[in-house]
Amino acid sequence: MHAFVTGLLLAAAAPVLPPQAAPAPAATAPLCAIAAPCAKPLPVRMVVVTMFEIGKDEGDTAGEFQLWKTRRNLHQRIPFPHGFHDIYYNPETQILGIVTGVGSIRSAAAVTALGLDTRLDLSRAYWLVAGIAGIDPADASIGSAAWARYVVDGDLAHEIDAREIPADWKSGYFPLDRKGPSDPAPPRTDGGEVFALNPRLAEWAFRLTRDVALPDDPGIARERARYTDHPNARKPPFVLMGDQFSAMTFWHGALLNRWANDHTRYFTRGKGNFVTSAMEESGTLQAIAYLSKIGRADKDRVLVLRTGSNYTMPPPGVTAADYLLRENEGYAGLNASVESLYRVGDRVVTELLAHWDRYGTTPPQ
Repeated sequence: MHAFVTGLLLAAAAPVLPPQAAPAPAATAPLCAIAAPCAKPLPVRMVVVTMFEIGKDEGDTAGEFQLWKTRRNLHQRIPFPHGFHDIYYNPETQILGIVTGVGSIRSAAAVTALGLDTRLDLSRAYWLVAGIAGIDPADASIGSAAWARYVVDGDLAHEIDAREIPADWKSGYFPLDRKGPSDPAPPRTDGGEVFALNPRLAEWAFRLTRDVALPDDPGIARERARYTDHPNARKPPFVLMGDQFSAMTFWHGALLNRWANDHTRYFTRGKGNFVTSAMEESGTLQAIAYLSKIGRADKDRVLVLRTGSNYTMPPPGVTAADYLLRENEGYAGLNASVESLYRVGDRVVTELLAHWDRYGTTPPQ
């Protein structure tokens, strides 16, 4: 959920060294030209996929990318003019960080561009999609971190204005090939509405991180205390398994929250549970699925981690409109969710890289 983000300027091109300057060490210089044949592409073990940064990449209020760049020493800048933001690399750990831009269109385009970049060898890379999100108060609290097994697209649908919904309809949204929101026909499986992640990998990541201590503070404690009808929303931040609903519209409110839950259950045939709302994963996962067909990525090495920066519906006594407008001034759980994102995700990254002799060949289970 990134409505307040206005985007980042593309980083400037790398400066050209004057003739008398010493050349940069080979370990920190890109080995090939952009969009050209590359005999020695950079090996990548982990791609950290973030969607936005608030201001600078370092030294100010952190968005999704900043903590990864600073704490994981992603200091080798690789120009990426065919994407939203330059990419950054650590040649020692072989971690690569990307900022895709907000929305499924940008994420699909950026991930496709990354996957086809001849300067990079992504054939054995793991992908960690690491972002903040809205979170369903029925399942968890802001600051909590959810590992997804399914991502469901919320944009491919029919819609009529809410003021014109028939009295017997639960929602003004329903799947493209259905005759209404109550049509009992089974979901189609080839339309891009649902993406199933590697369940063993997701469950392994959850087991590894379920005891990670997440940040808490009086501000988010006050916010969650307002959710008197939702016990899970009142808990301190925790790690859980929970599926993601991906839609370009920044939606909010109890009725749309019910729609997201119903849509997720429908397209996962009852196996999925909506927990987090975001904008990009349907584009990201579609791109990786296509790249996997030509060996440029491995869709079975993808993890999706989202942390709650805000609730997807208001507490009792507050209208959806009032709560949404207030949240757009700054998410109540932004700082906690960004920190949780790094703490939980980094434990997985550390484990994968520490045992690359094993996980480089076979994903953990």
